Amino acid sequence: MTHLPATARSQHESHDSWNLVARGETPTQRLDRNYAELLQEIRVAQTGVQLLLAFLLSLAFTPRFGSLSEFDRGAFVASLVLGAAATALLIAPAPVHRLVFQHRLKRQLVHLASGLALSGLVLLMLSLASALILILDVVLGQEWTGMLTAGIVSWFSLWWYIVPLWLRWCRGQSPRVRRRPVPRQR
Repeated sequence: MTHLPATARSQHESHDSWNLVARGETPTQRLDRNYAELLQEIRVAQTGVQLLLAFLLSLAFTPRFGSLSEFDRGAFVASLVLGAAATALLIAPAPVHRLVFQHRLKRQLVHLASGLALSGLVLLMLSLASALILILDVVLGQEWTGMLTAGIVSWFSLWWYIVPLWLRWCRGQSPRVRRRPVPRQR
């Protein structure tokens, strides 16, 4: 771990100590578990992306698509591009893993894959917001579209970001610095 700054190194060592005592796992086992958990989270998100992209791709070939306003077409394109970008980021941990496999880069892989997944989820939320703008504008008109979309995006933000960050904060862990006490051995 000499490639890490001292604070990051001590943070990793603290996590490693806690996991060894509490879970009985080595740092390598912890990284393997973290990566497996991350892949499971990505599988859940991928279902949402697949459904959204299937809807958007089929929408372009419906008879009514030609009559959409320029605004609605813009919302469609934004949603499609953001959904494709989210897909790229959510799938990226698999090819990254394949390319760094057996090169002893698991810690870097887990860190990178975590960032890719989080970024992919942000793009997924923006893609969903654009799709909502499109659908609500066609169905209800612009007077309700902004308010309803803002409400739904706030709802997503609450459960995807605010509540998890609040839970970390309540535990005394700021989003940037994680502190875990090392459990006492019995």
